[in-house]
Amino acid sequence: MKLLAAVALASLTLIGSSAIAEETNMSNAQPSRADIRAVAPSLEKYTQDRLLGDVWKRPGLSARDRSVVTLAALIARNQTIEMPTYMRLALDNGLKPAEISEIITHLAFYSGWANAIGAAAAAKDVFAEHKLGVDQLPATSPSLLPLNEAAEADRAKRVGEQFGARHDRGLGWRSPDALGQDPVGA
Repeated sequence: MKLLAAVALASLTLIGSSAIAEETNMSNAQPSRADIRAVAPSLEKYTQDRLLGDVWKRPGLSARDRSVVTLAALIARNQTIEMPTYMRLALDNGLKPAEISEIITHLAFYSGWANAIGAAAAAKDVFAEHKLGVDQLPATSPSLLPLNEAAEADRAKRVGEQFGARHDRGLGWRSPDALGQDPVGA
């Protein structure tokens, strides 16, 4: 029992220290070009020449689309050090604060809540720098489109025909709920 308690205490200590380390890393600003050049001059040169000079200028995607993809990758990988720079670039490339906010929220479901929280912290500082307010962010409860009752009745009928009376516990069970309807009555 003492061994179990010691292992649990050691685990909590490690988790706590890694959380503190992560918070410390998040609060560090991205190093400047001069900081990077002082440690890894080739990395700074590749960043300017190849990444920002070549890759970001390729014709296959607009700078705006590259910003969306890059922010999504940084959030998914929890690369908080780079986020402020690329959020600023995204705003410069035409993304609206509401779009950045929506990207963060959307990715919470795909890359994890903690990653989205880290991105929100980075965005908070960038939005403050740009004097962007909550009024420029999406509503927490957006207005839903009106439900097409005839189409919904047809969908329910087809699900019932395809999957029988037991569809209430499988395919089709959740779609009325997502449409704001009572799933039991569907």
